[in-house]
Amino acid sequence: MLKNYLLIALRNFRVNKIFTLINIIGLSIGISASLVIFLVVHYDLSFDRFENNGDRIYRVVSDYNMQGNPGKTRGVQGPLAEAVKKELSGIEEVVCFRYYNAEAVAVPGLHPSKPQVFKKQSGIIFADDHYFNLLPYKWLAGSPRSALKNQSSVVLNETKAKLYFPRLSYSAMIGRKILYDSIPTTVTGIVQDLERQGHTGFNFSEFISLATVLDNSALRESFYWDNWGSTTSDQQLYVRLDKGTKASSVESGLKRLSDKYLGADMSRSHYTWDYLLQPLSEMHFNGHYGGFDIEMASRPAMYGLILVAVFLLMLGCFNFINLSTAQASRRAKEIGIRKTLGSSRRQLVLQFLGETLLTTLLATILSVIAAPYLMKAFADFIPEGLQFSVSRPDVLAFLVILVLVVSFAAGFYPALVLSSWKPLQVLKNQAYAGSGKTRSIWIRQTLTVSQFIIAQLFIMGTVFVTRQIRFLLDKDLGFKKEAILSFSTPSSDTSYTKELFLMQEIRKIPGIALTSLSSDVPASGGTQTSRMQYRPDGKQEISHSVELKFGDTNYLRLFHIPLLAGRNILPCDTVKELIINENYLHLLGFRHPEEAIGKSIHLDYYKPIVGVMKDFHAHPLNMDIKPMAYSFSGKDCKTVIVALEPRNSDGDGWKAAIASIDKAYKAVYPGEEFKYDFLDKSIANFYKGEKNISHLLRWATGLTVLISCLGLLGLVIYTTNHRVKEIGIRKVLGASAARIVGLLSKDFIKLVALAFVIATPIAWWALHEWLDQFAFRTTISWWAFGLSGLGMIAVCLLTLSFQTIRAARANPAESLKTE
Repeated sequence: MLKNYLLIALRNFRVNKIFTLINIIGLSIGISASLVIFLVVHYDLSFDRFENNGDRIYRVVSDYNMQGNPGKTRGVQGPLAEAVKKELSGIEEVVCFRYYNAEAVAVPGLHPSKPQVFKKQSGIIFADDHYFNLLPYKWLAGSPRSALKNQSSVVLNETKAKLYFPRLSYSAMIGRKILYDSIPTTVTGIVQDLERQGHTGFNFSEFISLATVLDNSALRESFYWDNWGSTTSDQQLYVRLDKGTKASSVESGLKRLSDKYLGADMSRSHYTWDYLLQPLSEMHFNGHYGGFDIEMASRPAMYGLILVAVFLLMLGCFNFINLSTAQASRRAKEIGIRKTLGSSRRQLVLQFLGETLLTTLLATILSVIAAPYLMKAFADFIPEGLQFSVSRPDVLAFLVILVLVVSFAAGFYPALVLSSWKPLQVLKNQAYAGSGKTRSIWIRQTLTVSQFIIAQLFIMGTVFVTRQIRFLLDKDLGFKKEAILSFSTPSSDTSYTKELFLMQEIRKIPGIALTSLSSDVPASGGTQTSRMQYRPDGKQEISHSVELKFGDTNYLRLFHIPLLAGRNILPCDTVKELIINENYLHLLGFRHPEEAIGKSIHLDYYKPIVGVMKDFHAHPLNMDIKPMAYSFSGKDCKTVIVALEPRNSDGDGWKAAIASIDKAYKAVYPGEEFKYDFLDKSIANFYKGEKNISHLLRWATGLTVLISCLGLLGLVIYTTNHRVKEIGIRKVLGASAARIVGLLSKDFIKLVALAFVIATPIAWWALHEWLDQFAFRTTISWWAFGLSGLGMIAVCLLTLSFQTIRAARANPAESLKTE
C-alpha cells in the first residue's frame, strides 16, 4: 500500500509540476530560515547552563537613581562581599572577584633577563578558592583547596598554560613565575577550559589569588576595597543560595545592608541604591548589566527571529493549502473511484498527508543545501564559531519535528476536504459545488489576505526602521564627527611628558588640522559622572549628578562646539575652571547663558563657571541630553584626538598621515600596538542592533513577498486554466486583452488592498511602540504607508501579468477546441 501511495504521489507531482515546484520552494524558504534561526536561538539559550546547581547561582547587581538619573551596573562596592558573608543567611557560597587589565604579562624563558612579554592579555581576574567551588572546572595540576590560598599565586586555564609554557607538561608548570605588570606571581594550578561553549560572565583564563590584593595595602587602596562609596563594574559578586532559599529573601537582606552602610550617604546626597539578584540564565540576555568583552544577546531580537521563522513557515503552509484546495476538483473523480472500490476515509487522509510529507521532505533536503548560504545572509545574527552540521543530534531532532509539524499543518485541512466527498456526488460532478465551493473559496481568500498582511507588515516595518536608522546617522549631534580619529596612550605609562611630546610630533605631520588630549571623545560608550552642588545666594543648595569631560583648550575648537557665553578654559592645572552645557544651565535655574558666568560650582572644591557651551549628544539618540561640565586636565587624560584635513582626490593623504602617526606613536611607546578609531564609525556602531534589525527585515520582507507572490502566481495559473473557456468566449464576443487582464486581476487586487487596510493600523501601532525607545526619532508619515501599499500592489500586478496577459492573448479557437 505504501508503494501505491508513493506512486500516486509521484504521478501527481509529475502532472502538476508548477504547483509542486511552488510548494517546495515556499516550504523550503521557511524551513531554511527556521533551521538557521534554530541554530542561533539554541546557541544563545545554551549560555550559562550548568548542570549542577545552576538554578541557585545569582549575580548581585546594582540599580541606582542619582537625582532622577537612573542607572544599572553589574558592579558592587568592595566591602559588600565580606558583609554578605558575615550578616546574611541562606547563602551556600559567596564568590567575589575583580577584573584586572594587565598591560603586559612577562614570562621568564631560557634567559631570565629577557622574559617573553605578552601584551594586553584578556580574561585575568583576582579570585579566591571559592570561585572554583562555584563552577565545574576540572583540575589538570595543583589543588583546588590551596592553589589560591596564598598571595602571589596564579591558576591558568589550559589555553593560557600552553601559550605561556608551550614545551612543558602541566605538572612541570607548577612553580613557574609570571609577572603581571609589577605584580609577581607563581603558578600553583592548571584547570581545563570550561567544557561547555558560551559562558557570559565566566570567560576567564588567569586567576590571581585575591590575597594578593587583600594583603597589599597599596593595591587594596587603589582598588577602593574598603570604600562603600566607590563602585566599579570590575568588581563582581556571585552567590549560590542554599536549597529552599528564595531569592526574594536574600534581596531583602541586601536591602538591609544597603540601608545600613549607604543609608546616611543616600539621605545626604539624595540618591537611592538597591541590590538585586540576577539569575544565571538571564546574564546572557540582559545588556543593562553587560559590558567589556562579554558576548551578549537580545531576547527581543531572538523573539523577532523566531517570529520571522514562524511567519515564513505559515506562508509556505498557506500556499500549500491554497493550491491543494484549488486543484481539488481535478482529483474529484480519483477520489470517487477509490471510495467506490472500497477505500476508507482514513486511507485517503493518510495518502494525502503522505503526499504532503513527501513534499516537505523534498523541501527539507533543499533547505539543508541552502542553509550555509542563508547563514551568510544572516551573518549579523550568527555568533562567531557557530557551525552548521546536519549530523548534530539536536539538528536532526529539530528537522524531524519540523517536517512532521509542517506536514500536518499544511496537509491536514486539504486531506480532510478531499477525503470528505461522497462517491455519488463526485461521479455526478457535484462534489465541488454549492456551499462547499463557497466555503473553499472563502478559505483561500482568507489565507491569501493573511499572506499579504504579513508581507505588507514587513514592508512597512522595513521602510520605517530604515528611515529611523538614517535619521540617527544623519542627525546633527552638535559636534563635528567627520575626519576625526582617536587613540589611547598606554594606561600603565603615567608620563605626561611623553604625551605632550607625542602631541607635538603629530602636529608636525602634513594633513593634520588640529589635535587635542582628552578623557574621551564627545560621544563614547564610557561615562564619568559626579555629584555637583550649586548654592544660590540665600537659597537652598541645588545638587545634581553631572557628566564630566576633561581635556585641553583645543577640545571645543576641534569638535566645533560653540560657546553661547563666556570664554574657553585656561590651560592651567592649578585653578580649575568649568564650562557647562545648556541642559545644566537650565537645571541651575538660569534663563540666559550670561547669567551663569562667574558663578561657582562645588566639585571637591568650588570652581568658577567661565563658559556655557551648546548642548551636544554625548550618547546614542535613545537617551536624552544630560547635564554636563567640561574642565581642563592634562595628566589624567589618556585619549589623543586628531582632526584630519579634508580627504584629497586620490584618498592617499589620510593613509600617509595615519602611517606617520603610527610611526610617531611607536617611537614614543616602543613595543606598543597603535590602534585607532574613526569617530563617525564609532557613532555608527551605537546603532549596530538597529542596523541588524533592518538587515533582518529586508531579508524577511524579500522572502515573504517572494512566497506570497509564488502563491499568487499559482492561484492565477489555476484560475486562468479553470476559466479558459470563459476567456475564449469573451474574446469571440469582442472583449479586448486589456479588459480580460483587468477581469482576471481585479479579484486578486481587491484581496491585496484588503490586506493593506488591515496591515496599516497594526504596523502603525507596532512602529510607535518601537520608536518610543528613542528619545529622538523620525516621524511616522502617512504617505510612507501608502507608498508601501502601492509598491505591494505593483509587485502583485507584475506577478499576475505573467499569466493573465498570456491567457488574454491566447487564440480563442484553441481555447474553445481544447475545452
